[in-house]
Amino acid sequence: MASSSRIAAEPIRSETIVVPDILAHGLRVVFCGLNPGLSSAAQGRPFANPTNRFWKVIHLAGFTPLVLNPAESRRLLSYGCGLTTAVRRPTVTAGDLETREFGESAESLRARVREYAPKHIAFMGKAAYRVIERRSSIEWGEQSEPFADARAWVLPNTSGLSRFRLDALVEAYRPLHDAAFCSRRRGER
Repeated sequence: MASSSRIAAEPIRSETIVVPDILAHGLRVVFCGLNPGLSSAAQGRPFANPTNRFWKVIHLAGFTPLVLNPAESRRLLSYGCGLTTAVRRPTVTAGDLETREFGESAESLRARVREYAPKHIAFMGKAAYRVIERRSSIEWGEQSEPFADARAWVLPNTSGLSRFRLDALVEAYRPLHDAAFCSRRRGER
């Protein structure tokens, strides 16, 4: 028993852990988190912390027909969606990141978005987008300028620490779903 508590007490070496992107060419939407949490880093799966509402929000907003769990994250590709993060370094909370880390990661993120060419990119939280795009203030929702040729959106973070209620998160994500998946049916873009 002592050995298991010792293992649990050892810190995760965050500089060596990378939670893999879930990307493919031609996606309708790529969700861009701020950075992986320690739960995600430990499991090697995005949004692995059970308090994060990502999987429930995207289901309720219409992106997936069922609530996926982190182990099924690659199934997102079959629904035209992908995942990446602005900063690769895992932390306990995104508040543990330094502002400069978002700026330093900007070109790498732009390169990934250009390579995979999704129609839309959704920044989950204002922090990364504000620094990367060098803006002092931004509004929620679709942005006026594209990001690496993708239509850019800024949506509330789904973290359990977020002040947004579940219904407000779903309401914020639904316009992205409609723009990405419903506009083609109406003969738009």
